[in-house]
Amino acid sequence: MFDRNNNAAILLAGILALVVGVGVARFAFTSLLPAMLENHLSIAFAGMLASVNYVGYLSGSIFSIFIKDIHTKVRFFRFGLALCIITSLLLALTQSQIIWLIARLLAGFGAAMALVVGSAIVMSKLQNTNKTKAMGIHFSGLGFSILVSDLIMRAVFNFSDYWQHAWLVLAIAGTIFASYSAYILSFDKQSADQVVKHKFDKALFSPLVIVLALAYFTEGVGMVVQATFLPDIVNSLPGLAGYGGYAWLAVGLAGIPSCIIWMRLAHRYNSIDMMILAMALQVIGILIPIFSTNIVLNLISGILYGATFIGLVALFMNLAGQLAGKNPVFIMGMITAAYGVGQVVAPLYCVALIEKFDNYNAALYVTAMIVVVGIILLKYAKKRLMSDNRNVINL
Repeated sequence: MFDRNNNAAILLAGILALVVGVGVARFAFTSLLPAMLENHLSIAFAGMLASVNYVGYLSGSIFSIFIKDIHTKVRFFRFGLALCIITSLLLALTQSQIIWLIARLLAGFGAAMALVVGSAIVMSKLQNTNKTKAMGIHFSGLGFSILVSDLIMRAVFNFSDYWQHAWLVLAIAGTIFASYSAYILSFDKQSADQVVKHKFDKALFSPLVIVLALAYFTEGVGMVVQATFLPDIVNSLPGLAGYGGYAWLAVGLAGIPSCIIWMRLAHRYNSIDMMILAMALQVIGILIPIFSTNIVLNLISGILYGATFIGLVALFMNLAGQLAGKNPVFIMGMITAAYGVGQVVAPLYCVALIEKFDNYNAALYVTAMIVVVGIILLKYAKKRLMSDNRNVINL
């Protein structure tokens, strides 16, 4: 498993990179949020930290568009992994709000390098395989990132009541995972005249790509509300205090196979129809906590969330990579930037609505409506593809 050109090793390295970049640097915060809200954090500051994290993610996504050659991509990918680990250590070692804000900002940038640039490297390195199916396996790392970070947190809490210890152990585990990913996801050295540099091609940003970016913006909103608050949403429901962690665990378990399933469905049918279906299911999951305090239904809400948002990342990123051709990071970076804007905005309006109404209902209603707008945009994108005589079955 140490052959840099072996597809299985490449996919494993990509999955572990996602565990570090998305699990340790992002979703561990969601797992640990209830414990931190009990000791140290206010809900307003938690929302601010979430938004700052996505400002970093947004800046990293935009930055990735302008990385010209593969060796520079590898350097920034490795730099991003290091940022994810160092910023987690900072959360373990200090409680300064200023340092936390800076740490979450840098962690967001690192997460973008791990996800956007790392995924582009994986797509470029894979050889002699169906890339749509293979990238489905790669993006299953998003589900693993939730599951692994949550299980590490739970293991630490069996021995310690301090959430700082969980951040410390997550940073140590992240170091191990990142070392393997950094080794495998690299390329042999080439002389300067052999390195292929991709120019910034504005022609790639067609009206279709802009519509896809806007749709992905709405999904960024739909994704981040539950990504930030789901355990606390469930804990706040009458009779469900303490069950939030189980709902979040359900998210991770549902997310692991979801990418593979959605990508296989996209290969058989088409990506845009599968995006529309996934976003419709996500709307149902968002609305469940408003109408029910039943534990089974709220676990289903978590399952629907995990099964859709992770699959949607894979579907959008894979479609963007295919539309971009030889330099997938261009459109991947652009649509991820739009996704990042949604992720920055959503926690802020959520916190305002939560504090105004003293519950999550209004925030969930607004979020569901925004995702519905995304579904409408995707329907338009499909019509445009068909009018352009593009084969949607292969996209």
